[in-house]
Amino acid sequence: MADPSTEARHPESDRLHLQPAGRVLSLLLQGQVDALNALRPALPAIERAAEAGARALGAGGRMGYAGAGSSGLMAMADCLELSGTFGLPPDRTPMLFAGGADALLHMKGSVEDDPDLARADVERAGLVAGDLLLVLSASGTTPYALAAAHAAQARGVTVAGFANVPGSDLLQVADIAVLIETGAEIIAGSTRMGAASAQKVALNLLSVLVAIRLGHVHDGHMVNVVADNAKLVARAARIVADVAGVPSAQAEAALTATGGAVKPAILVARGMDPDRARAALEETGGHLGPLMK
Repeated sequence: MADPSTEARHPESDRLHLQPAGRVLSLLLQGQVDALNALRPALPAIERAAEAGARALGAGGRMGYAGAGSSGLMAMADCLELSGTFGLPPDRTPMLFAGGADALLHMKGSVEDDPDLARADVERAGLVAGDLLLVLSASGTTPYALAAAHAAQARGVTVAGFANVPGSDLLQVADIAVLIETGAEIIAGSTRMGAASAQKVALNLLSVLVAIRLGHVHDGHMVNVVADNAKLVARAARIVADVAGVPSAQAEAALTATGGAVKPAILVARGMDPDRARAALEETGGHLGPLMK
């Protein structure tokens, strides 16, 4: 079987070790820029994956992430931030990382070759029909990723596969195939570079669109933010003040009345009773737009 394009020699890598530092850094940066440019053709597929994720979460289901190595780390970075940024409960966005927590401190390559581990992780996550699993693999051939995809589909779960090599196994098996064709790395085979950067940005795009569809973004604000530290408490007050068009003191009072919940606080700041604000948001499925007219 031919080597995947991510293992090929980059034309600019010849004699790289002899180049001045500034030249090396310039080439590496250009490699990152080129990798991000590879996302544009993938936007329609990313949109389909995001809409599937929004449907799953909106119906009370789950949107999980799965991957090994660098791809797994990119998936985990997006997954872990959904709770704080968009208020999604962690149990609604399970993370399947090859090797589990132990592998985060000392990454072992062997775990990505273990399909039994993937099947056990899918079982443990409890994914069911109607859920979505985002599976990432730069080469599209990682055994853990493929086994996770197959195991999830056997349970009726929709699989969105993200890979950087055209025609790879993961893209062929996935229900939604997201090809991000980043090609050869400046350091041959080091997919923690261009391929991983492009995967992370793809997930950034996807998760923001999911949050918009769920009503957790309004006028560019994260209106479902969980304010659990001083920085986020201050941000929540700024969001309420900006969206509701009220002074800071009024925004802070509204947040106090809603126990720190931003969406109902916006409505309270505009004159609505806290209980009515919560009920109104339930009626609109959590969307502020219809209540801001």
